[in-house]
Amino acid sequence: MTGRRVHLPPERIGAGRAELTEPARHYLRDVLRLGPGAVVELFDGLGSAWGATIEPGFEWLRLGERRSAAAAGPALYLLVALTKGEKLELVVQKATELGVTRVVPFAAERSVVQLDAGKGEARALRWRRIAEEAARQCGRADVPEVAAPVTLPAALAALPVGTRLLVLHGEGGAPLATLGLEGARAIAAVVGPEGGLTEGELAACQARGALRGRLGPRTLRAETAAVAVMAVLQALVGDLG
Repeated sequence: MTGRRVHLPPERIGAGRAELTEPARHYLRDVLRLGPGAVVELFDGLGSAWGATIEPGFEWLRLGERRSAAAAGPALYLLVALTKGEKLELVVQKATELGVTRVVPFAAERSVVQLDAGKGEARALRWRRIAEEAARQCGRADVPEVAAPVTLPAALAALPVGTRLLVLHGEGGAPLATLGLEGARAIAAVVGPEGGLTEGELAACQARGALRGRLGPRTLRAETAAVAVMAVLQALVGDLG
C-alpha cells in the first residue's frame, strides 16, 4: 500500500477517525483518484500508522487498528554542511529513505552557501516537505526532523547525551566498520563541505569525542558522502543488513 499512503499531523487524529487536511484531500481525490470507501494507510509522522477508509464527503478517514513502526538500530543524526543548489534536497530525500532520525544542515566555514535566518527557515520548510513526501513514498511511519541551518557548534551542542559522534575526514580516518559502533543507541555523522572542514571545526568535533572515519579511497562530493555514510551505518548497525 506504499502508493496509497497519506500523512496527517497527530492533532488531526482522534479515536477512530482522522480529519483530512486540504493537501491530503487533494492527494487522495485528485492525484490518486480514489473515492469514498477506498482503503489507504495513514501515518502520523511519529511512528504510528493505521489502515483507514475514506468516508463520504472526503472530510474524514475511518481508522482501523493502530500499528507502531519502531525503527531498528540506533537513532541516526546527519550533520551536513550547506551545499549549492538542490544538492541538500537530494540529501534530505535519500537520508529519509535510509531511515535517518534527524538532519541538521550547518554553515561550515568553507560552505559556499550562507543563509540568513529568514532564508534558512524558508529553505527548511521546503526540506521538511521533501522529507514528508519521501517518508510517504518509502513506507516510513515517522518523518525525520529537519532543522533550520545552524552553526556547527550549535549542531554539536544539540546532540542527545550519549550520542556517538563520527566525523568524516580522509586524513587519519579509519574505515567505519573498525570504529566499534555496535551497541550505540545514537550515532551522529558530520559531513563537511567539498572544501573540507577547517582545523577549528575538526577540533570542535574532537572536543566532543568524535571518531574520525572515511569512506574508502575515492574523493566523494559532499552530497554523495552524506548519503553514503547513512547507508554504511545502516548496513553496519541498522536495518540494511
